[in-house]
Amino acid sequence: MEPPALFPTRRAWLVAALAAPLQPGAREPRLVPRWKGDALLVSAADLHFLDGKPLERLKNGAPVSFDFQLSLLAVADRSNLRRTFERFTFSYDLWEEKFSVVRRGVMRQASRLGAEAAQAWCLENLAVPVAGLAPDRKFIVRLEVRLADSRDARPVLGEPGLSLTGLVEIFSRPSRGREPNWALETGPLRLDEIGGQTGGK
Repeated sequence: MEPPALFPTRRAWLVAALAAPLQPGAREPRLVPRWKGDALLVSAADLHFLDGKPLERLKNGAPVSFDFQLSLLAVADRSNLRRTFERFTFSYDLWEEKFSVVRRGVMRQASRLGAEAAQAWCLENLAVPVAGLAPDRKFIVRLEVRLADSRDARPVLGEPGLSLTGLVEIFSRPSRGREPNWALETGPLRLDEIGGQTGGK
């Protein structure tokens, strides 16, 4: 079944610590969850992190990495029920004006993408497992994106890159005041309210 256009929530959509204020007429990003097989994925069509200083760095020929955390939080105390981490590294082709993206530590990459498609590709490759989670249990879905430290922004395909422990530590500390970061959340909701499909990815 297709996901509903708007999920019933008691919490407003949260957009926190944006790198720059929304431009006049711009839409606030909305986090839209869906499940597929035993995993939950999200989309956020109006989330734009390839902008500002990160985009300037890319156009100057430097790779730029972003760290992602997708979490399911308990409604009562916001403790983590499930979470997953990932790092994506971008590069930019000045001649074609297209982006390439590499997912941390695995042989998975995409190239010749526009900004919208490159951002969407990251979310398509970020999934949190929901196996064992009761279909009627309420939770909050939270997505966090942080610009990675430029000193650790160049993972190599097929190599471990940044460890999972390192990503946990990154999201365990408060973001630096000047560090571009984005946070979106929606809920409370239940798995049986979310559209999706059964079967593998």
